Amino acid sequence: MLRKMFLLLISCSPVVAQTPAPTIHAIQVLIVTGQDKHPWRETSPYLKGLLEATGKFEVRVTEEFKGAGEETLRPYDVVVLDYSDEKLNVPDWSDSTKEALLNFVRSGKGLVVYHHSAASFQNWTEYRQLVGCVWKTSASYHAPVHDYKVDIRDSDHPITRGMASSFMAKTDELYAGLDCVPLGDLHILATGWDDHSQYVAKPRSPAPEPGSPSRDEPLLWTHAYGSGRVFATMLGNDMRAVHTPGFISTFVRGTEWAATNAVSIPPLPEVANGRQASH
Repeated sequence: MLRKMFLLLISCSPVVAQTPAPTIHAIQVLIVTGQDKHPWRETSPYLKGLLEATGKFEVRVTEEFKGAGEETLRPYDVVVLDYSDEKLNVPDWSDSTKEALLNFVRSGKGLVVYHHSAASFQNWTEYRQLVGCVWKTSASYHAPVHDYKVDIRDSDHPITRGMASSFMAKTDELYAGLDCVPLGDLHILATGWDDHSQYVAKPRSPAPEPGSPSRDEPLLWTHAYGSGRVFATMLGNDMRAVHTPGFISTFVRGTEWAATNAVSIPPLPEVANGRQASH
């Protein structure tokens, strides 16, 4: 069903005129999941289906990564994190498992950080260096889910090349107040306007300071870690949010880029260059 959905969405693209066949040397993907306050039991199979529907990827999903080592990761080109332990009373990953992930990326492989995965490992300082921006329980926040415009800030990057200057996120969270590495070390691909009036109807804690100006927040970015590539998307709060053309296009293209440093998958027609976001 997911394959048909993706193929239906891309079928009217002149670049993709027929069902894609798996490539001879498919990109090997490991989705790490199994824990989150978000609906990982739904999103992880969905993300797997999106990737496989392109014909570019072979995907395995693991729900138990705590004992993983470097040999676990050796067969893969890219790891996708659909995982968060924030505010969950669960055992932490071992130091050897954390080091295995760091070494995997350092060696030239790829990492994709999906939505609430940015909130993982609140006490692991190196995670911020790995990911680029992280959610801090004591300082980060978001308004109630709503529709908002995502503005492309770098249209020349392989992930966003060929896309319209903006697209719509639907019934999604807009993360704000993230703790980021210096901007010189971060490549922001897209931002969203965090309208502070959104917080009035449903106050949250933490929240923006009363009277503080609304501002753009990073939603898509890339980051280098050692010789490896990291792509992060803060989009995709739940199954409603991940069905949008903007999320689908940036997720599959971002995963390909993280794995290969190139992108061959075209954006979906709804968000291709020449289209503009509309409410």
